Amino acid sequence: MTASRSWKAWSCTVRLTVDDPTVLGAASGALKALMDRVDKAASRFRPDSELSAINTRAGSMVPVSRLLVDLVDVSLVAASMSGGAVDPTVGGAVVAAGYDDDIEAVRRRLPQASGSTGPVPGWQQVQLNRRLALIGIPKDTTLDLGATAKAWTADRAALVLSKRHGCAVLVEIGGDLRAAGTPAEPWVIEVAEREGDPGVAVTLAHGGLTTSTRTARRWSTPGGFAHHVIDPRTGRPADGPWRTASVWAPSAVRANTFSTALVATGDAALGRLTLAGHPARLVDEDGEVTELAGWPAASRAA
Repeated sequence: MTASRSWKAWSCTVRLTVDDPTVLGAASGALKALMDRVDKAASRFRPDSELSAINTRAGSMVPVSRLLVDLVDVSLVAASMSGGAVDPTVGGAVVAAGYDDDIEAVRRRLPQASGSTGPVPGWQQVQLNRRLALIGIPKDTTLDLGATAKAWTADRAALVLSKRHGCAVLVEIGGDLRAAGTPAEPWVIEVAEREGDPGVAVTLAHGGLTTSTRTARRWSTPGGFAHHVIDPRTGRPADGPWRTASVWAPSAVRANTFSTALVATGDAALGRLTLAGHPARLVDEDGEVTELAGWPAASRAA
């Protein structure tokens, strides 16, 4: 028997499912507490976050918590794994595109012209001293950990809660899912481009399943719609062949790294995905679906 609870946070739906209903309340509280700690450490929208302190003090080394050390470390590993397609130094480009506030606030205001910072500074410019818990970035650089922090939180919560309560756990934070433990039957997941859209049903017994898309977090500009997935090579919202990518991998962070890279840089990321051998489902501008590396046969088109 399973039990589930959902709520809104980080401008998305959070859903926790466990196969022991007696632990749902405690597990939900623990997930909310973890998300609050991550928000205080890594939110780009909170002036009191540690990440905001790093961005404000660009050009100097800033003491931070071990949590933020872990989150920045994960973002740098993702950048390396993706060949720079998932780059934490896209923050300035995201702001220039217009995403400088909560997504609902951005959508409500009058359309504003989006700009470009050119190619992003690059993840190699981030200085991370793990032993002393210090992080530094060059002047005129802004960090944004949005591509990896959410997936890391899903991974961490699922693993910790499964071990703590001795049950199977499924954590979903927006488009990032992580399953941990051994469910009696695999979880049935509806994979869609946007929440509430028709999708395809797949099963997930373990590991991470993420969907990255430029169709959800978008807003109007005088030149059309802009979105939050930045191509680090140009500093502008990505316009490659795939509007949406869903990927399975052993962890949500790894899956998110590939799904984000595919939307951000298109064909440039395809070779790395092929070498990794992770199942993927890609949706192009016309809604045509391509399934790779053993993705289960789709029953419905996007």
